[in-house]
Amino acid sequence: MASFDSQRWSLKGRTALVTGGTKGIGFAVVEELAGLGATVHMCARNGELLHERIQEWKSKGFEVSGSVCDLTSKDQREELIRTVSSVFDGKLNILASGNASIVFVSSVGGMKALPKTSAYAATKGAVIQIVKNLACEWAKDNIRTNSVLHGLSTPELNRLFYENKVYASVGFVLLLFP
Repeated sequence: MASFDSQRWSLKGRTALVTGGTKGIGFAVVEELAGLGATVHMCARNGELLHERIQEWKSKGFEVSGSVCDLTSKDQREELIRTVSSVFDGKLNILASGNASIVFVSSVGGMKALPKTSAYAATKGAVIQIVKNLACEWAKDNIRTNSVLHGLSTPELNRLFYENKVYASVGFVLLLFP
């Protein structure tokens, strides 16, 4: 979370939408954006956890709101956009300014081959490639696209990976080779 007060990094007056903000990387993104002063609207599928997180953030003084949304549902995505438009008075920064930076989250699994991860690696590799293509297509509109590639990012995954010491050793060596 943001631990300093700096005009250079301030997001005061900015608005952000974060999907999947109740856990893992999405949770950290909400914390960081709100900690830097942004007003954040987030969505997640678990309404109970969403409510708990919003209360937690409000107790820290963060400006965070949220909606239950399953992004696989077209109707729910459309409702999310209507809600965000209303919450931010139609001024979600990425849409209002015409100049934007879109950050996708992928995984090192899309770049490095590991056993038993073909389907996962294919989807993460697809995200990485679409980011590159969108960067080329949207540069003329002053829209940047980037991706963040994470490794093991949740305690559950870390525990499962490292409990099996043989797999962990082999996994480390495999990470050295494409």
